[in-house]
Amino acid sequence: MTPVQTTKMSNFRWVICALLFLATTVNYMDRQVLSLTWKDFIAPEFHWTDDDYGTITGWFSIFYALANLFAGKFIDWMGTKKGYLIAIFVWSTGAVLHAGCGWAAMTIEGYDSIEALRLVQAGSDAAVAIATVSVWLFLSCRMILALGEAGNFPAAIKVTAEYFPKKDRAFATSIFNSGASVGALAAPATIPLLARAWGWEMAFIIIGVLGYVWMGLWIWLYDKPHKSKNVNQAELNYIEQDTDIAEVQNKQEAKEEKTISFWRCFTFKQTWSFIVGKLMTDGVWWFFLFWAPAYFSDQYGYTSDSGMGIALIFTLYAIVTVLSIGGGYLPKYFVETRGMNPYLGRMRAMLIFAFFPLLGLFAQPLGAYSAWWPAILIGLLGAGHQAWSANLFSTIGDMFPKSTIGTITGIGSMAGGLGSFAINKGSGKFFTWAAEQGDAFTFMGFDGKPAAYMIVFCICAVAYLIGWCIMKALVPKYKPVMIE
Repeated sequence: MTPVQTTKMSNFRWVICALLFLATTVNYMDRQVLSLTWKDFIAPEFHWTDDDYGTITGWFSIFYALANLFAGKFIDWMGTKKGYLIAIFVWSTGAVLHAGCGWAAMTIEGYDSIEALRLVQAGSDAAVAIATVSVWLFLSCRMILALGEAGNFPAAIKVTAEYFPKKDRAFATSIFNSGASVGALAAPATIPLLARAWGWEMAFIIIGVLGYVWMGLWIWLYDKPHKSKNVNQAELNYIEQDTDIAEVQNKQEAKEEKTISFWRCFTFKQTWSFIVGKLMTDGVWWFFLFWAPAYFSDQYGYTSDSGMGIALIFTLYAIVTVLSIGGGYLPKYFVETRGMNPYLGRMRAMLIFAFFPLLGLFAQPLGAYSAWWPAILIGLLGAGHQAWSANLFSTIGDMFPKSTIGTITGIGSMAGGLGSFAINKGSGKFFTWAAEQGDAFTFMGFDGKPAAYMIVFCICAVAYLIGWCIMKALVPKYKPVMIE
């Protein structure tokens, strides 16, 4: 009897998946610090409007998009171990630097204290100057944050392709991708309380330092499966079950697979399918990530550090977290029980998940009865997004060679960033304008800013079905990219 038959398979791939989950959790907590502190802590000091905040989130998104264009190629070139370390070091440093924006604005504008900035008359030239300087300072820090965070998903998707066979990748991706909702879940329970106890600056510092802790774990635990001392032969055989036998026998060769040049990637319909999926839907998630705390503060008067405000945001992301993990099960059912190929099974699952966001159409109307309704319905919308996103990412591994996964992920994430820029910057300007119009602006029975929220919710609700239809038209059936 061979050792493979007698040795129990190790399960170290799930330890690696847990590390990806932790990195994604930290990633989203770093993003969430600003959204949970700007309305009730930062804006009063720097005299920000919704448009100012929309400028910061919008340009963060566009810079994130540009960084994603090259992040995937960087990860493919640098390798997952070094590439991931550099990415999280950069974004953690950017997160910590936010804490110095108040001091820098105070110094540049010539005030002797933060309180002096706050006491400047709202709407005055001095207030406008403070807002402008502080917006640019925060934007600088957000750009550093975006540069590092752009590497998270290309690296995580590449590691998933290294450590999991195709049939398990959607489930593994849904687990680490749920770190986004866990991060968003942990953030409202901790960040506003940190800001209230020690100031918003300390919230940025404490959350930013978590990234440096993760770096130590990554250095200690990660290596390629065939090099890892924690992966035995039985697990390695399981991981490589999709790999051609001849390729397994020659895995010591430096060039296991040919790669695809950056510009050639755009010649494949499979690339454009992924681009469309990200462009149409990423902005929806980022809109609710950035604006949900302000929404509950604006519309219902529950500040981010109030008990009710924390409970609403926590409930929203608790729903996302619990339900989104199941996003990896559905395609596995279609593949293993119904006999579909992985791509067809994923697309079938994504169509089902595309109907979840339609619940967002009822969030604003039912909010007239209780703020709990928007929290619950937006949570269900977010769960649908995360399940959709996990399967969308996994379509790359279905159709592209491993050597190009990071590049394609980066290109698609760039498109997602462009969509996020459009909805966040557009929403900020729209909300400011709608508030100024008041009763003169109406939509479906709502006036002023509530009407603007209703319109944005409608856009978010239909984005997934439109995106799915375009993806299906571009790649109607499973067709892997072949490199000659």
